[in-house]
This record gives sequence, structure tokens and C-alpha cells, in this order.
Amino acid sequence: MRRIVSGMIYGLSGAVGVLAFLYPFFVPATAETARWVAHGQNAPLITAALVGLAVLALTIELQGQAISAKMVAMLGVLISITSVLRFIEVAIPMPGGFSPVFAPVILAGYVFGSRFGFLMGAFTLLVSGLITGGVGPWLPYQMFTAGWAGLTAGWISGGMEWLVHLMGRSGPHRSLRPDIAVLCVFGFVWGLLYGAIINVWFWPFAMGPAEQTWSPGIGLGETLARYGTFYLVTSLEWDMARAVGNGALILLLGAPVVRALTRFRRRFHFEVHADA
Repeated sequence: MRRIVSGMIYGLSGAVGVLAFLYPFFVPATAETARWVAHGQNAPLITAALVGLAVLALTIELQGQAISAKMVAMLGVLISITSVLRFIEVAIPMPGGFSPVFAPVILAGYVFGSRFGFLMGAFTLLVSGLITGGVGPWLPYQMFTAGWAGLTAGWISGGMEWLVHLMGRSGPHRSLRPDIAVLCVFGFVWGLLYGAIINVWFWPFAMGPAEQTWSPGIGLGETLARYGTFYLVTSLEWDMARAVGNGALILLLGAPVVRALTRFRRRFHFEVHADA
């Protein structure tokens, strides 16, 4: 029962995230400045809701022993390490939208499961935002999106385990090359998706050419076409650096990191939940 309740809480947090991104498209078409200010003022509430739901789910799972205290400790360590990587990124600017924080989130989600990946992604962006001064109305949207990247990485793990079992190649010493290849593609795709999703939090209020901006009353097809044009013109080149960087980091460091994290998981008997 606790596991079901915990899963419902994770599902609710995802629903809150989707609603936070999309609700500006459905509010009355009042003055743009008033809508923009109201949107920005909601950020602390959204952040508090996300953090509260995540902590509540974690507490329920601890009480039901779905996860151990050692897993929480590992989560804290990985969040701290990844947050330091973002601090280095701020101190030494990287090209375009490249950031070293997404590869660890993806690899941790792959090894420890979807719920762990979601928590690591969300809390990494929160902690790193606090220590680097990157706090603003955009923060909860970054937390949700990074959390979704870690969450879906857990799905990759479950899919690969099923595939190798079907092919009769399962075992503790099987090659990680297929997994790393899939994770490289996954990291590349999420490098683009992260930027495409994050843009949505401010795009309804963006100013510019009519073919790149949203207007109340236009249909879904026109909305998607305008956003696609906006993304291609303003963000694709920037996000491509992040996508390539994710793929390169996973290619270079993915295998040893996955082996190390897997040893920790087996040694401390972590229970992996591939479901979200």
C-alpha cells in the first residue's frame, strides 16, 4: 500500500509539473505584463509543492522499507557531487548550453531506477541553483525537467534488462557496450528535449515575429508550428552543445560510472524501481 501511495505521489508531482508548464495557455487573455508577473510569482509555490511531494514520497518509502537509509545517503552524495560540477560550469563557462550535470543524473537514474533518477534530477537543480545563485522563476521548471530526464533513464534500464534477457545474454558480466550506446543516444535526445521543454515556461509571453510567438485563440497545430519555428531560430544551436556534451560524457565515462554505481547498489542491496 505504501508503495502504491508513493507512486501516486510521484504521479501527482508529474501532473503538477505538466500543469505548471501549460496553464499560461489557458488563462484569460488579460494584459501580457499582468499574466507574466502572475506566472513568475507562482514559482515559489511550485517549487515548494515539488519539494514537499518529493520529500513526502521519500518518507513513505522509508517507512515501508521500499528504500533504505543507505539509498538516501547515496542520493545526497550524488546530488552534492553533481551540484559541484554545476558550480565548476559557472566558474568556467562551457560552450553553448553544455552542462556536465545531466550525464550523472541520467546514469544514476539508469542504475538506481526511475524514482531515484527523478529525485536526483530535481534536487540537483535545486541545490546547484542555490549554491550558484541560479535562483529565479525558472528554477522549478528546471527541476521538473531534470527530474523527468532521470526518471525516464530508469525506463531505459528496465528495457535493456528485458532485451538482454530475451536474447539470452543476461548475467553479471555481460557487456555494457549496448547500454552505453543507448544511453549516449538518450543523453543526446534529452540535451535537446531539456531546452525545448524549458522554453515553454516563458514562451507564451515572448515578443517577436508573429510566426514565432503565441497568441490567445490560435489552434494546437498553429501553436506547435510557431513554437517549432521559435525553437529552431532561437534555441537549437544552443541546445545542440548540451546534446553533444551529454553524449560525449556518457561515451567517455558511462561504463566506469555505471560499474561503480552498480557495485554500490549490489553491496548495499538497493531495491530498484524501474516504474515511476
